[in-house]
Amino acid sequence: MEFITDREALRQHYRAPGDGAVRKELRRLDRHAKGLLARSPFVLIGSSDDKGNADVTPKGDKPGFVAVLDDATIAIPDRPGNNRLDTLENVIVNPAVGLLFLIPGMNETLRINGDARLTADPALCERLAAEGKLPVTVMVVAIKAVYMHCAKAFMRSELWVSGTWPDRTSLPTLGQILRDQLALADNAETLDRSLDESYRKSMW
Repeated sequence: MEFITDREALRQHYRAPGDGAVRKELRRLDRHAKGLLARSPFVLIGSSDDKGNADVTPKGDKPGFVAVLDDATIAIPDRPGNNRLDTLENVIVNPAVGLLFLIPGMNETLRINGDARLTADPALCERLAAEGKLPVTVMVVAIKAVYMHCAKAFMRSELWVSGTWPDRTSLPTLGQILRDQLALADNAETLDRSLDESYRKSMW
């Protein structure tokens, strides 16, 4: 198998991007981007460490959980998780992040690229509290690029078309997966009950 190793060779396989695809990239949030952020309950955060090891992590909460601090800065609260801190440790050494904001039922997505820093500032944590609980830290992103991503991937995948969704009972539960991957002695039902209990007690 022959691999493509430089930009010139890559570009030979594609047409040049259209004028709109280039000009749509903004440097600051406009009213449309702010409106979408206010309605988005879910973001995917792409990051990498100082050695280039990549990570993508999901963050989600009620719509508008990501705060607009000003036209060029947003804040993402960190809710309880597994404490691996993959993304948070990455931005300590490499602040570059790529964000993909989703709104259920909407095929277009909002993309934001920028540099992230972490803070435990009491006032900001208080502002981003949910269900009476403060985030442990907040990721503050200085925006470098904002643009809309077209609908083709979501249309091809039919992600929001419920009739295409697999029967959930045909897929393994997380308890079954963890039991097999970690060679745990507990049965899957016990693990799933433990996970459900953890979700109920530590969502925020």
